[in-house]
Formats: sequence, structure tokens, C-alpha cells
Amino acid sequence: MRQFFRTPWAAASIVAAIAVLTACNKTQPTAAAPPVADKSAPPPVATVNGTPISRTEYDIYVKSLLQGKQQELTPEQKAQVLDELINMQLLSAVGDKDGLEKDPDTAAQLKILHMRVLADAESQKFLKGQEPTDTDMHAEYETAIASMDKTEYHARHILVASKDQAVEIIKKLKGGAKFDELAKTQSTDGSKTNGGDLGWFSLARRVKPFGDAVKTLKKGEYTQEPVQTQFGWHIIKLEDTREVTAPPFDQVKPQITNAVIRKKLQAYVADLKKNAKIEKNL
Repeated sequence: MRQFFRTPWAAASIVAAIAVLTACNKTQPTAAAPPVADKSAPPPVATVNGTPISRTEYDIYVKSLLQGKQQELTPEQKAQVLDELINMQLLSAVGDKDGLEKDPDTAAQLKILHMRVLADAESQKFLKGQEPTDTDMHAEYETAIASMDKTEYHARHILVASKDQAVEIIKKLKGGAKFDELAKTQSTDGSKTNGGDLGWFSLARRVKPFGDAVKTLKKGEYTQEPVQTQFGWHIIKLEDTREVTAPPFDQVKPQITNAVIRKKLQAYVADLKKNAKIEKNL
């Protein structure tokens, strides 16, 4: 059968947490009487050695595998998902009998997954009723516009491992060598195939020493001294600049909405921290 999902049980954390919470709740001996079934709940999608896999567990697993994509699974894909859940249940049951929950690494993973699921659930609970207002979103939009780079730069660069190499390349440029040809033969960066061409970019997308050097150049100029970053030593040539027009509000409304929601959640967590006793020992 063609594999629809990459791995059978490497699902998102919320799915893994289903198994975690199931395992954590297995405190009764194996011979204990099963709980009374909720007659209002839909029947399980499968039962493995007496342990049901609920429709909710199945739906959450599918949602995590699709990662937010709106897609209807084919009957073949649905069967594959169910087989994966059955495989997980079989393995987790054996792991439970083997006492793997007592293993320190496994116990730590279970605790982290438990925290993650509860944190996600609390985040969603908090955000209900916290929908951004028009005032919130327009304020965020204005803040973003004010902080955005108003200029984009088109530049080339040559990246080498040492300052001495960079100095020698600058000497060749001063002697009349073409920048793009030296980039193709001397640069260690992937842009070498395009003569060191980096295309158009804002300074926010570049590390600070690189961006600071670009700002000092005029069209057609290159750096007279090597520029060091964590990637190595650069010689940078500015090809051109252009002014950037801010996108209209409606075009970026989804991103603005997400930014406002993110800030609301960050503020909520910040308040929780203020009232918490936190000791760090790392």
C-alpha cells in the first residue's frame, strides 16, 4: 500500500499525548472490571485486546497528520490511519507491561507531553472570546508599518573563509577584475553560481554586520574592507536600491490577526509569570 503519512506513530504532540494520558490513567490492575461505556458516545473505531480506540482519538490523530490542511481522506487512507493507531496501541500496551513508564527518559517525555497538551488546551480556552477588534488590528498594522524597512537592497557578495583571502579578492577587484566572475570562482556561498547575486532583500533579513556594510554603499560600490559575520568574510557590492510600499491592510489582515492573538497570549503568560514563584537552576 502506498504510504500516505511519513511514519506510523511519529505524530504531532497532541496525538502522542493521547497515548500518554491513556498510559498515565492505567492505574488499575489488568483484571479490573472495565468502566461503564457512555451510551451517548459513538462506538470506538477499533478495540485492541479489550482497549477501545475512540472516535475522538481517531479524529485528533487525523487532524494532527493533516497539520491544518483541509483534506478529505480516501477510504484507503482512513484504513491506513486506523492501522497506525492500532499499531501504536499494541506497542504501548507491551511497553506498559514492560514497565517502561518507570524509565527516567520515558517518564520525562510523558511529563513534557502532558504539560504540552494542557498548555495548548489552556491557550485555546484563554483565546476564546479574545478575538482581535478592528482597533487592535489597525494599531498593530500601524506599528508594523512604522517598524518596517522602507528600502530594499539588491546586492552581490563573495564569501570566503579568511580575512587574508578577502583582502586578496579586493585587490583583484581594484585591479579591474569583474565581481561576478570572482564570485563564481572564489566564493563559498551557494549564490556563487549566480555571480554572488543575493537578489532583493531588506536589511532585517541580513545579519547586522552585513546590513550595516550594505547601508554605507552607493550603487555600484563594493566594500573596501572585508566584512566579518558568523558565516565568514564577505566582500559586498551594492547593485541597486528601491523604496518599499507598505502593503494595504486587507492584504495582510490574516498576518495582523495572528500577531495580535500571539501578543494577547504572550501577555497572558507574562501575567502568569508575575504571580508565579520560579526558581531556575540551569
